[in-house]
Amino acid sequence: MKDSKQQVFDFWNEASCGEDLYLTSTKKSGYQDQAKSRYQLEPYILDFAKFEQSKGKRVLEIGVGLGADHQQFAEAGAILTGIDLTQRAIEHTKHRFDTFKLQSTLLNCDAENLSFSDETFDIVYSWGVLHHSPNTPRAIGEVLRVLKPGGTARIMIYSKWSMVGIMLWIRYALMKLRPWMTITEIYSRYLESPGTKAYTIAGAQILMKSFTDRKIWTVLTHGDLLDSPVGQRHAGPLLNLARRIWPRWIIRTFLPTSGLFMLIEARKPL
Repeated sequence: MKDSKQQVFDFWNEASCGEDLYLTSTKKSGYQDQAKSRYQLEPYILDFAKFEQSKGKRVLEIGVGLGADHQQFAEAGAILTGIDLTQRAIEHTKHRFDTFKLQSTLLNCDAENLSFSDETFDIVYSWGVLHHSPNTPRAIGEVLRVLKPGGTARIMIYSKWSMVGIMLWIRYALMKLRPWMTITEIYSRYLESPGTKAYTIAGAQILMKSFTDRKIWTVLTHGDLLDSPVGQRHAGPLLNLARRIWPRWIIRTFLPTSGLFMLIEARKPL
């Protein structure tokens, strides 16, 4: 049986995040279209990442994926390094950077064992990656280690009590007459790569306990609101019906904190 990290690698090595849905070609226009789709679907990335504040700063992105956010950092003037568990993602981002004539040090690397000296980076950024790591606390410890004192971590991980989690629990637990399945097991088995985790805000506070100036909040996503082509792994008549009847205005009005994405900004103590 494959170990947990190999299962994660195999899942993402099949296709980098968003590759099947949003990357129409590996030409300049294809990457531009992918970035446009990304920031239309997830506009909160731009405010959260604060790309424009990275000029002249040493920035590490953990999990470059297709490289859209990495490109934003490069164009803002960051001294940039990017890693990913899969060579597929690294090659995508290298090709993207060659296409746009941008510079970054891109490495195939494990977030739980970063190959950088202590206190190397001013900013460590990771969007939707570290909850896939088999040992997320160790990966967070590595973020802390490679940050300079006073450096900033900006990390998105999944929130446990989200509309996405509830939908998955209804489909794969309740409707299959397995109501004893926990939401933790549901995320691990049915949301993206095997072993995917999600956290409460209290759990995220514990995860980030060695950092200071912690800010943690959640946002409703296109997945929670069923207003995008996400969920192809779960495609079928039931999902199609849910998209037509989903009470988006009720969720936005009464459940605004029930989003899948948990955003974390914190600093390494001086």
